[in-house]
Amino acid sequence: MEVRADKEPSMTVRFNHTIIAAKDKVRSARFLAELLGLPEPQPFGPFQAVKLDDGVSLDYIESGVDIPGQHYAFLVSDDVFDALISKIRERGIQHWADPHGQHPGEINTHDGGRGVYFQDPSGHFMEAITVPYGGW
Repeated sequence: MEVRADKEPSMTVRFNHTIIAAKDKVRSARFLAELLGLPEPQPFGPFQAVKLDDGVSLDYIESGVDIPGQHYAFLVSDDVFDALISKIRERGIQHWADPHGQHPGEINTHDGGRGVYFQDPSGHFMEAITVPYGGW
């Protein structure tokens, strides 16, 4: 925190990274990076790191235990969404318009954008949306 005599204390908070447990860290990291058109994941210590465009990294690590699927949502451009949904459909990856799987093979159009849910090789629930929910 920086304190200046002429101003109140200022602080910024930004998300930097998270660790994602995976059955196979290389496979899961490559799956996500390739579908989203991101750079090839890089090793970082015991992790396989996927760098997002805003500098955040998703650090995959192998887990020796079964883990419940977690949810990860990505705000993507229309171009990235178009490429993603094409890859999903070409590869026969199951996908849904909703988090409960009630609308298989579909996308949603919430808040004037588009969204889709799919699972990664470790069973995590991934979501890509083109407009933030609630418009913020």
